[in-house]
Amino acid sequence: MRTTKSLSQAIAQKKAERSTNQGLVEAYVHAGKIGVLLEIACESDFVVRNAEFKDLAHNLAMQIASMNPKDLPELLAGSYIKDEAMTIKDLIDQATAKIGENIQIKRFIRYELGEEL
Repeated sequence: MRTTKSLSQAIAQKKAERSTNQGLVEAYVHAGKIGVLLEIACESDFVVRNAEFKDLAHNLAMQIASMNPKDLPELLAGSYIKDEAMTIKDLIDQATAKIGENIQIKRFIRYELGEEL
């Protein structure tokens, strides 16, 4: 019997080859000192308007602000701040299974006040 996690992973893997030509840019600012821009993509503009997709984008931007990953692989492998038993990849796989479309983080950038680039 498959667990919810492995079922989500299997569904996400099936959808991974689908084109992601839609999406949104999420902006998050924490206490006026940390800012994040995140580009997250999906397959259709219908999903872009979906509240669950928007919540996912917001939660991912908060994750980036909190954990300061250096790149996408580090972000995906990191523990989710709201449920440390889950990785960010697990979170995205779960959303893919629930929403029914391929979801991908395309890129992100994090700025911190006073930080040298």
